[in-house]
Amino acid sequence: MSILIYGAYGYTGELIAREAVSRDLDVVLAGRNGTKTRGLGAMLDAETRVFEVADAAAHLDGIDIVLNCAGPFVKTYGPLVEACLETATHYLDITGEFPVFEDLAERDREAEKAGCMLLPGIGFDVVPTDCVAGHLHDRHPEATELRLGFDALGAISGGTAASALELAGDGAKIRRDGKLVDVPVASGRRTIDFGEGPRNAVRIPWGDVSTAYYTTGIENIEVYAPMPDSVARALRLSAPATSLLDVEPIKRGLQWAARSVATGPSEQQRERGRALIWGEASDGERTVTTRLRTPEPYALTVDAATTAVARLDETDEAPIGYQTPASAFDPDFVLELDGVEGFFDEDDAA
Repeated sequence: MSILIYGAYGYTGELIAREAVSRDLDVVLAGRNGTKTRGLGAMLDAETRVFEVADAAAHLDGIDIVLNCAGPFVKTYGPLVEACLETATHYLDITGEFPVFEDLAERDREAEKAGCMLLPGIGFDVVPTDCVAGHLHDRHPEATELRLGFDALGAISGGTAASALELAGDGAKIRRDGKLVDVPVASGRRTIDFGEGPRNAVRIPWGDVSTAYYTTGIENIEVYAPMPDSVARALRLSAPATSLLDVEPIKRGLQWAARSVATGPSEQQRERGRALIWGEASDGERTVTTRLRTPEPYALTVDAATTAVARLDETDEAPIGYQTPASAFDPDFVLELDGVEGFFDEDDAA
């Protein structure tokens, strides 16, 4: 299969492009900046295509899979998905953005009719947590509550920062009775052992509040990350100011600044970093818990995205329609990735 990587010259896109070429995958590098796209193509000895996302349909001839690495994804996924539906091309991306997940879930039947897959979130957002969700559901099919979380602080890229700013004004979300519900930023304080002892944690807006619902069918979902109580209080107090991020000129200025100063983790940081993943599923009487240890988030994203397209490259019967990582493959998909340790399971009374 031929794989087009859009946004190939960005921080994560380039890492993925280099890894895909090293795995001898049939790669086409693409983006809107001709100089950067062709320069990377020359370095990697790969075909290149230069186009704006709005013109994608005219540039997918001979392409079987599109892997979108260009964020903020709310700005790029729409035209790329339309082009993929038009040309029966599988669409994957590395987003963690709620609107992308929710919109693509609504387009499940369109993708089925087109005979292609829509698989967002094939990076750290949301592969390890989604696979933990699927594993927990397999262990406890009667569960009605799902809580997930991770401990993974570190450097971020400019693209990640820009994507976070794109939706920062929306606050946090949980899923209640199958519906997405807005909640205060840094709310829902609880103590969680992510794998190295108890930590103070709060709810965060993470993609699994969307995707884990489609993976498991569980209607009540929250996602947590560790945060000092003093920081959580400060975030709650400053929440009204985040409405300024809905003002387009302010948001664009901050995104430009973020792209300028956020360079992403170094190679050494990617090699040495780690993340801890935690999840629990409960029916009110029985609670099951699972943990994972993974490589640094960007390193995992590179491995997960290239492993996913390699898996699709090897099969003649890829699943079609809207998929999550755990539904497209299975919850054990995360265990195929280098350096992942788990699942570490516990079973306790509620």
